[in-house]
Amino acid sequence: MSVALQTLAPSIAHLRTIAIPVTDYRVLPFGIEALDGRLGAGGLRAGALHEATARSDALVDDAATTLFLAGIAAREAASTGGPVLWASCRPDIYAPGLAQAGLASANVIHAHPPDDAALLAVIEDAVRDGTPSAIVAEAHKVSMVATRRLQLVAAEADMPVLLLRRRRRRDQDPFTEPSAAWTRWRIGTAPSGRLNVAGVGRPRWSVELARQRGGEGFSLIVEGSDETGRLAVPAEPGRRAAETVGTARHAAA
Repeated sequence: MSVALQTLAPSIAHLRTIAIPVTDYRVLPFGIEALDGRLGAGGLRAGALHEATARSDALVDDAATTLFLAGIAAREAASTGGPVLWASCRPDIYAPGLAQAGLASANVIHAHPPDDAALLAVIEDAVRDGTPSAIVAEAHKVSMVATRRLQLVAAEADMPVLLLRRRRRRDQDPFTEPSAAWTRWRIGTAPSGRLNVAGVGRPRWSVELARQRGGEGFSLIVEGSDETGRLAVPAEPGRRAAETVGTARHAAA
């Protein structure tokens, strides 16, 4: 090997180490390559703020978004062994529905603050206390400053904070408002696949990553959370026709 080639090989290896991002934080994977392979670190950053909103104002899309976040929280709770704090100004959460996504009632602490300002204070206090394994919160109005605070405390505590951004008006997209969240997801329902026997198929969701730090957005059809909080990718041939990669279809701040 010539001297030039000998010096070139270490240089290429060095460039590769620079090009490959170094993950210095804990990662919470979904467990399916179709999602984890498109997230910057091979999954969600565990100690971070993640936001989700319903694709429309339909109740079915709202339910899908709720169960999407419940599944993430359920996997983290199973991994760390701690309870999940569910904070909402509306005490209307359906406990059996959460159980179907892996969150049993005995593992959920419910908090019902009077307004969004009090809710954000409850989240910060709970993160700093360190008792929950994960926090799910539902809010209508959250400022950029508030999301920065939540991102900072979540990173310091290495605890996922999952924020369901609800619409203040039917025609208002919460993601038009800026946020410091690590990821922003837009969730909606999709037609279920047919079964070989009579019955109802596993629910399917349209999952769109509107924004992630250090990566591109994408959309994908998945099967909804099971009793362990895990998603799945439909196994039918040609399913990849429903996938898109690149700039998300909706504008996200």
